[in-house]
Amino acid sequence: MNLIDFVLLAQAATPAPGAPPSGAQMINSLMFPIALIVIFYFLLIRPQQKRQKEHAKLVSSIQSGDAVITNAGIHGVITNVKDKTVVVRVADNVKIEFDRAAIATVVRDSGEKAA
Repeated sequence: MNLIDFVLLAQAATPAPGAPPSGAQMINSLMFPIALIVIFYFLLIRPQQKRQKEHAKLVSSIQSGDAVITNAGIHGVITNVKDKTVVVRVADNVKIEFDRAAIATVVRDSGEKAA
């Protein structure tokens, strides 16, 4: 088999220009974007949704007397829990009111952090 035969065979295998793609070619061309979306979902979207659910559960379980750390890094103890806010004592006679969503971590009595 010489070079001319090889070139002719390679050209014969190519579909004619303007011909509709076959079903296998269409499936192969759609597999990459679909696989990319699936990977994107499992690596980015799903873990973020889990973190949001855990944070919502944490915020709803806040009680007076819990030691907390806010998103700003302020450490304190909750003295009063309201519908949308909490009052945090950060020092003697110093109380600050925060949104519930601003609570990043609750430090339980056992000394371990839950977040």
